[in-house]
Amino acid sequence: MHNEQGSKPPSPEAVPAIASISAVTLATHDMSRAVGFYRALGFAIRYGGEGAEFTSFHAGPGYLNLIAQPATRQWSWWGRVIFQVSDVDAVYARAFAQGLRPEAAPRDAEWGERYFHISDPDGHELSFARLLAAV
Repeated sequence: MHNEQGSKPPSPEAVPAIASISAVTLATHDMSRAVGFYRALGFAIRYGGEGAEFTSFHAGPGYLNLIAQPATRQWSWWGRVIFQVSDVDAVYARAFAQGLRPEAAPRDAEWGERYFHISDPDGHELSFARLLAAV
C-alpha cells in the first residue's frame, strides 16, 4: 500500500506511540444545565459557556469538551471518562455540597484506586479516581 506521494507507509515499529489524550468531547441536549453540572464539580471553563454551542473545560493538561446536539440526536451508554484527582473524597464532598448525587460513596478498589462514579445530566458516566499508595 502506498500513500498519496507514492512512497511506502512507515513500518509499525516506526509509528510514534500515542502520548496522551488531548480532550474528550461529550454531547449535551442542554448546554446551560451541563455547564452548571461540570462547574459544580469544580471544572474551570476555558472556552464557551452556558449559551455556547461548544464549551471546553480544563482537565489537567487536557480538556473536557461539551457540544450541543438537537433533541432528535440520541445516544446510549458508551463507556466512562476517568479523571485522576488528588483527593477523591474532597471531590465527592464537593459534589454533594453542590446538590449532585454520585452513584455511591468513594471506595478502594482491588486494582489499586480509590474512586467514585457520577453521571452527568445527559447520562455520560464519569469516574474520579486516585491511585492508592503501595502497601
